[in-house]
This record gives sequence, structure tokens and C-alpha cells, in this order.
Amino acid sequence: MDASLSLIDEGLPPAVPPRFNLAAHVLAGMARRPGHVALEILAPDGTVRRWRHGEIVAAIEAADAFFRRRLSPGSRVLLRLGNSVRFPIAFLGAIRAGMVPVPLSAQLTACEVGTVADDIAPALALVDPDLPLPQLEVPVLPEDELPTESECRHPPAPTAADAPAYIVFTSGSTGRPRAVVHAHRAILARQMMHRDWYDLRPNDRLLHAGAFNWTFTLGTGLMDPWSVGATALIPAPGTPPDALALLAGRGGATILAAVPGIYRKMLKEPRPIPSLRHGLAAGESLLPTLRNAWRETTGTDIHEALGMSEISTFISGSPARPAPRAAVGFAQRGRRVAILDPDTPSRILPRGEVGMLAVSRRDPGLFLGYLGAESETRIRFHAEWFLTGDLASLDETGAFRHHGRADDMMNAGGYRVFPREVEEALATHPGIAEVAVTDIEVKPGVRIIAAFCVPKEGTAPGRDEIVAIASKRLAVYKRPRRVVFLDALPRSANGKIDRRRLATLGRRGTAGEPADRHTSTGKGS
Repeated sequence: MDASLSLIDEGLPPAVPPRFNLAAHVLAGMARRPGHVALEILAPDGTVRRWRHGEIVAAIEAADAFFRRRLSPGSRVLLRLGNSVRFPIAFLGAIRAGMVPVPLSAQLTACEVGTVADDIAPALALVDPDLPLPQLEVPVLPEDELPTESECRHPPAPTAADAPAYIVFTSGSTGRPRAVVHAHRAILARQMMHRDWYDLRPNDRLLHAGAFNWTFTLGTGLMDPWSVGATALIPAPGTPPDALALLAGRGGATILAAVPGIYRKMLKEPRPIPSLRHGLAAGESLLPTLRNAWRETTGTDIHEALGMSEISTFISGSPARPAPRAAVGFAQRGRRVAILDPDTPSRILPRGEVGMLAVSRRDPGLFLGYLGAESETRIRFHAEWFLTGDLASLDETGAFRHHGRADDMMNAGGYRVFPREVEEALATHPGIAEVAVTDIEVKPGVRIIAAFCVPKEGTAPGRDEIVAIASKRLAVYKRPRRVVFLDALPRSANGKIDRRRLATLGRRGTAGEPADRHTSTGKGS
């Protein structure tokens, strides 16, 4: 292998047997510690709801029998549930039974749920009656019909490792959300994360700040700790971000997982978490300034990972190998990753050049395809590689730097500019809590870079200060021509920055304005 090329081959991935059931794999880890605490749902008022591994295993087996009485193998089950323990029980119970669950965000509207149902054609819907629901042409059962015990026990369905296990939806930040079909083998790929991202141990207590129905929470927050017999900690519904440190301290959290924006909010009023070993971040870019501020305040590090709905995470920093400054991390052992020429995907770029991040299609964590979109699935593959849509570069140490989504690439004055590079520069201003940039069209054929800044509490940085930082750290063509101050950045339900919404905010009032005019506003979004 040519060491000058952007290709990392970290050895063999976990072996995948022909017959394999994802839920059975998770339950095997739980069954080894039946009396150990599996799940705690923590509320700010001190209330704790607790379940042991043996209880969860029995409930999942009962859910398995529940689904088998009603459905044939391979049937799709729509899960329209809130942030309760029934969510993971139904999810894993359906998979153990050989069904294909489709977890949905509780924040979706009835109209959005109807669109999803049309796309996936479920055979049954299990719902929280308090959540909005459209008229569905399939049986709809309230969640309280899901049993927690059953005298009828089945062995796990003898599913093929490559058979569909569950379906999740992409965030839809670049268009309509797509239905991503994952195989049972996907859980085996997560073992590479245990070692090279989490440093996950059986006695860990992992607090995830997200809701059950988010794939980041389902994987990192539940299935992974359960598969090694560890404890999952989840905030009660409605818990504000500024209460998470309190919950982590009370719950004895050893690992904390969240999107970077949650860490930023926790730093506003920091509380000690004596039990914490480190934090995990994914979902959006972790800026070096935030990582440094967390380390200085808490004495612990945040380890970032890069992934996507189609494969979860495959590049990460870890306690054993922290990512260098401004890098995401390293390819996890067992992964094969490359940087390809976007115009000629058969060409692997030299180290240091920015190109398309790609993962070997032989990776056991890679999805099966987009449901009902075979042509869209095919265009994401080229020869050996799955094309992620992320732009990245590989340095001489083997660390990957993320330059953003190809769809987010900015074009100002004919120059291509990476959003993260500009955001990292502006984030060094001591009065800026958060910053995001995008390009906007101010008149036909003319695009400029706009910066959207959230000031830290008690500060009031001016446009000229932001311009000065940009002038010091960025080439002329990379500097924002418009600066907008907001109370908060617009985000998706999963906490990711909504750049489409930013572009809309940046275009307000631009008609007839010269391209070099700066605007600012104290309005939030």
C-alpha cells in the first residue's frame, strides 16, 4: 500500500456468520449480567426509574412473542413512541422476532408520519396515543398493549446476517429524508467503536443526551452498553440541557454522549461530574475551541466521531488515541477508508488533498440501500467504495480532517470555501459562543459568505470585531461579507445546524443591497 496516498486499511473487520440476529447479540450481553442495572431514566427532580438487564431481556422476549402472534417474518413495524422504555423494548423485540422496526422521531407532525408510512408500507403501527397520528391503513395498537412478560418464549428468529433488521431515516438536511435499510450484521461493526471511540467497559454508566428514537441514542446510548452488560442512562422527557451535568453527577455517569451543541450549553453553568472519564460527540462538527473549553473546565476530553445514517461512525478519536487539534480522528481498526477524487472516483488522492471520503463496501456496518430508491443507492457506490458525500483530507499521521458535506461547500466569487475552516477561525473570538457560515445569493449570479454568530451571555461583539478576526486568519475570498447575530442557531430535531434555514435568514432584506454590505440582527430564530 502506497503510504503517500489517502488510503487507510486497518485490518480485518469482525467476522460475520451467515445466520445472525442483531437483537440476540445484544441480549446475549445483557443475559450475562441479569441483576446489573441496564437502564435508568433520570429526572431533574431526582426521580429515577430503573430496570435491570434481566427485566429488559424478559420484556424484549415478550415483545418478540407479541409481534409473532400478529405478523409474518420481514413485516415492517412503525414505532411512533415517546421517550419511554417501551421504545427500545419494541425495537429489539421486533428485530428478535424477524420483523423490521422503523423508529420515528416524536417531533414529526402527523403529515410527516403519513408520508413515512406511505414510503415504508408498514404492516402494523405501535403508537403513543399522545403523539399526533394520521389515519393509517394498517392496524394501530397503543403502546400499553405491548406486554412486559409472556409465558410464550421463542428462540431468536434465524435471520440471515444480510437480511434487513431495521430502517432509519436520514436527517433530510439536504432534501427529503431517505429510508436507510440496515442489516443484522450492523451491530457487529459497532464493536470497532467500543474499542476505538468509547473505550466501553461492562461497568460503565453511559449517559446519552438524546431521545430513544434517534439512531445516535439507539446505538451509542442503548444497544452498545447493553451488548457488554453496561448501564444506559437517559434523561427524562423535557429535561433541559443545563440540567444534564446535574443528572450526570447524580447518576455517576462515566461516559457522556451528545451533539457538540449540548456540551456548549452545559458549559454555560458548569457543574462537576466526578465520575466522568470522557465525553463522546457526533452529529455535527466539534470545533477545537469547544473541545478546549470543555477540557479546561472539566478536566476531561471530548472524543469526536464522524459517521452517517448509512454506516454510523467509522472515524474517531479515543482515550487511547486522541484526535490531533482540528482533526476528527483516525479510522477505527477493521475499517478501510480512502479519500477519492470527486471528479474521478477511481483515483485515490495523495495525502493532504481534500476529496470525497469513502468507505469500503465490504464494511459490515454499511447499509443495504435506500428503500424504494435503487438508482439513488447505486450512485453512492463506485467499484469498491461507498461515497459518503463528506469532504475530508488525510494527514501524514493518519488523522482525518473533516471539511464538511459536499452539499455545504460554499462558492464565493468563484472560489470554493469549506465552512468548517471559516467557522474555526471565527470561533476563536472570545465573545462568540457559536458560529455557523453558509453562502447566500444576494442577486442573480452573485453569492457571498454570511456568518451567523451567537454571542456569549454578557458580551456584545460587534460586526467590526468579527471582520477583524476574519481579516487576521482568513484569505480575502474566505472572509464573510455579511455578519448576522442570532440568539440561537437554527437546528434540526437531532440538534444539527440547519444551513437551509441559515441561508433564508441571511437573504432577508438583501434585495437591491450591494454585495459588500454587512447586516446584523439581534433576533433569534
